[in-house]
Amino acid sequence: MALRKIERRKKRASFTILTLISIVWIIPVLWVISTSFKTEQEAVSGGINLIPNEFTLDSYRFIFNDTNNNILHYIRNSLIAAGSHTLLYLLIASMAAYGYGILKWKYRDKLFWFLISTMMIPAVMNLIPLYSIMITFEWLDKLQALVVPGLGGVFGVFLLRQFFLGIPKDLIESAKIDGASHLQIYLRIVLPLAKPALIVVGLFSFMGNWNDYLWPLIVLNSDTYRTLPIGLALMQGNYNIYYSRLMAATVVSIIPVLALFMVSQRFFIRGITMTGIKQ
Repeated sequence: MALRKIERRKKRASFTILTLISIVWIIPVLWVISTSFKTEQEAVSGGINLIPNEFTLDSYRFIFNDTNNNILHYIRNSLIAAGSHTLLYLLIASMAAYGYGILKWKYRDKLFWFLISTMMIPAVMNLIPLYSIMITFEWLDKLQALVVPGLGGVFGVFLLRQFFLGIPKDLIESAKIDGASHLQIYLRIVLPLAKPALIVVGLFSFMGNWNDYLWPLIVLNSDTYRTLPIGLALMQGNYNIYYSRLMAATVVSIIPVLALFMVSQRFFIRGITMTGIKQ
């Protein structure tokens, strides 16, 4: 009985802490949504009023009809760039994880952990070398500059390798006995089983590219391939910041990622659970 009471207290304490954290997190989100439906005068009046005094859709009408900063154009560019980057990264990361997790070869683990150690290098240190590469390949102000850099990211390889290590070795050995090649094992056995982990890595990769601001700002000069984060910055204006319009654009920018997460939520949670660290 005493143990049950202790467990109940722990659960109540955990629930209380998580509830407080959720409230602290959700209040700014609600404020953003609320401000997007306010008039500009009310938005700049100060104070945190989660219920607009005058409900209006003028900010949404403006951002969709603004010819100078077309939010649909920015969303399309971000979807193309983030989608292409994610698909390529999943292919590269899964093949690398197969090599480090399934194949057996000399110095495999040592080389893998050396690769993991490169994650400690700040990403900002790669900006100048990457920019020089973009100049050499003549990729400045092109879609390739948004898609290719970052395909060598190690974090996704790490997560997928941890998942692959949990695949029963007997299953792999049985496929080899039946005459399956490594390509067949990779395509027909490993990838179907790794669907939850692939979705987790895909979501991380997509959101990283979708939310990236600094790199597109550096490599893009024209409006042709400008992505959503840059578009949101341009919507602030040179001299005045129209908060209600900016919040409306922010709400619209959240919808694609939120929809993607809602669709893949079941696999995402399962993938996070099953990519535990294994030796």
